[in-house]
Amino acid sequence: MISEEIVHVKGQPQKLVVFLHGYIDSAPALDRKINVLTDGLDNAAVHIPQAPVICEVHENKRQWYSMHRFDPDDARKFVPTMEECVAIYDRMGLGLAEAYAYLNDYIEERLDLYGLEAKDLYLCGFSQGAMLAMYYALQHEETIGGCVSFSGILTPHTYLLKHHNSAPDVLLIHGNADNLVRFEALNFTRSQLERMGCSVSTYVVKDGRHMVTEDGLAQALEYINGRHLKQKAV
Repeated sequence: MISEEIVHVKGQPQKLVVFLHGYIDSAPALDRKINVLTDGLDNAAVHIPQAPVICEVHENKRQWYSMHRFDPDDARKFVPTMEECVAIYDRMGLGLAEAYAYLNDYIEERLDLYGLEAKDLYLCGFSQGAMLAMYYALQHEETIGGCVSFSGILTPHTYLLKHHNSAPDVLLIHGNADNLVRFEALNFTRSQLERMGCSVSTYVVKDGRHMVTEDGLAQALEYINGRHLKQKAV
């Protein structure tokens, strides 16, 4: 169960924004990086849940699921082709399914807390959190308001293409100098989401590495507020 979280509430919440931190990360660390978003939203509740699983490589950090269980040598970072990289990520479906189960309980409780519905939910995530955010958004029976991926990749795409339950709007944000989740993941993810019927917007962080940036957060803020601009990936 998810028992730790950081919460920001402004006004009378008409939207629930849930932001999932990454692998070898934590809710407090993410909270310090997303002030552009938390400060810019009105009449919204922003929840930053802490993953309940102690990280396998750093006991003071957290993970939504084990990466080494499916990629013990971190080969996804080094294989030469995108096809090989995607194949490694596609092994992680069981980990995502397990995380979905406890994340779903958490989100349903938070929606009930504010008297909101799935259409009022905006699910954001960074890196591993982005992978879980997209997986949740596609698997959920009801279409959520939108999903924002920072430095993520769609996985397991072969399973989701056949078994997704909804086709939400998605914003993909990725740095073109990302050193951990390669930049090619943006176009790959966009193409797969569009095959499922999702409306996809993209934003490229110029010279951006594997991090949440202020310009990316500004795009997410515009997106959640319904004023986002579409930018073609390069």
